[in-house]
Amino acid sequence: MMIKVVSSAALPVTENLMIQKNRIEGAAEPCGKRVCIVTGTHGDELEGQYVCARLAKLLADGRQSLSGVVDIYPALNPLGIDSIIRGFPMFNLDMNRIFPGSASGSLAESTAYDIVKDIEGADICIDIHSSNIFLREIPQVRVNEQSEEALLPYALMLNVDLVWIHAAATVLESTLAYALNACGVKTLVVEMGVGMRITESYCEQLLAGIMNLLREIGMWRGAAGKVRSPEVSKDRSVGFVNSDAAGIFIPRVAHNSVVNAGDVIGSVLDPLTGMTVENAVAPCGGLVFTLREYPVVFGGSLLARIMGALQ
Repeated sequence: MMIKVVSSAALPVTENLMIQKNRIEGAAEPCGKRVCIVTGTHGDELEGQYVCARLAKLLADGRQSLSGVVDIYPALNPLGIDSIIRGFPMFNLDMNRIFPGSASGSLAESTAYDIVKDIEGADICIDIHSSNIFLREIPQVRVNEQSEEALLPYALMLNVDLVWIHAAATVLESTLAYALNACGVKTLVVEMGVGMRITESYCEQLLAGIMNLLREIGMWRGAAGKVRSPEVSKDRSVGFVNSDAAGIFIPRVAHNSVVNAGDVIGSVLDPLTGMTVENAVAPCGGLVFTLREYPVVFGGSLLARIMGALQ
């Protein structure tokens, strides 16, 4: 186990911004491979913190079964995590919209640049995100359709419930995943849980998937449990359920359940009158992989996403 500084900068009041990683080098016969686990780009996403803690302990205790190098970056935006702010404090921006950064740019841009340069050369990177405080997501890997051929085999190893293949037009070129894939690092974006919370069962599920991936690529010789086969969104439609009214949302279906077209997903109640002002229905049948967590809604608020059946 070796703690290294990836990026640092002086801050006011004699403080410092410091991005660190934990490098764990295997004691087994070297295989020349390197995998990076990154998280904490958004300060209100904490699921990855637990995964990193568990993974670091597991690999440190099992170095004799590990070949190659695993770099763990638990907090790419430590200022955001410390202040419970989603974005990069002081600059009022989303850190995942400034990659690959610039060596001569602002503090946020130069930090992003240092992160990309440090990860460059790795074989695989797993970028762990939570949802925001409004929505709960099942464990899933999100893949740009342009990278589908290269990334899908690895996504299937990660023990998630869903692999969502995005249209290229919806992928932002300023994200860490896009920047790393562009420079040859196969980068998988994992989304799960809800903001400002840790869902231990989801984290353990992904941890098992990471160990399985390490085993599949020849880096781990220890035990790794059986993993599930995820739903894959290829050739499937995604139905969006949005609120038409304001009020409090009460779900009527379970997260990660299967519904039929026309089923009531949830009700929107008016706290003043006690009336049900809307019963939101599923536009298609399929898997409810996103469900509203924060109850206050307005017209247009996202209530659920449903992965439809094969077309």
